[in-house]
Amino acid sequence: MEERRRNCTILVADDDRNVHISLNAYFRHEGYQILSAYDGKEAVSLALSKRPDIALIDIMMPEMDGFDVCAEIRKQSVMPIIMLTAKGEEFDKLRGLELGADDYITKPFSPRELLARIKAVLRRMHDPEDDGTGSTLKIGNLEIDMAAFTVRVGGTLIPCTPKETEILWTLARNPGMVFSREHLLESIWGYDYPGDVRAIDSHMKRIRAKLCLPGNDWDIRTVWGVGYRFELLANS
Repeated sequence: MEERRRNCTILVADDDRNVHISLNAYFRHEGYQILSAYDGKEAVSLALSKRPDIALIDIMMPEMDGFDVCAEIRKQSVMPIIMLTAKGEEFDKLRGLELGADDYITKPFSPRELLARIKAVLRRMHDPEDDGTGSTLKIGNLEIDMAAFTVRVGGTLIPCTPKETEILWTLARNPGMVFSREHLLESIWGYDYPGDVRAIDSHMKRIRAKLCLPGNDWDIRTVWGVGYRFELLANS
């Protein structure tokens, strides 16, 4: 774990220098490497050229706002993204999740609280839970490898974010079982998530757009008023 931490790089993108001073000092003291961006264009450039392990993206930045930064990164990378925002508006939170962010945290926050969120995301990526079924799953034409965080449909690699992969893994391991939004939030985010259950709907929308393709022998069904169910189709 300590060796992994020394090799872990965090991109901090925020136009507030006080945020950089506070987070850089704390994260470096904890053994992490830091990349600093002060505007949106610099954030995209560093994210795609340096490939950090995780990106912290403030919404309100010059040159390009955090939403556009998230969208640009998602075109080429599935690195974990946590949105930083001074706003408490649900619209901003849900928009970030719809664009592919894995989580968000509202200012003001403590560096310790933020680091706990970062650790939760990275821990889930590097140490997927093993309940005896292993870290790979093949069901129908869907293949999920939680060790590599990869998803394939019909042998074709489909870029998915860590959270999208975890949601799909949870559902596909239990075909026919209905999972409530609350259960998915609690089991996948791995801590007392303060957000709205609609975060799951935002991620599910992206999963379906990427993976629910004609010719699949499985589908993800909405159970209205409850949540979601992975279902093998009759001709599978």
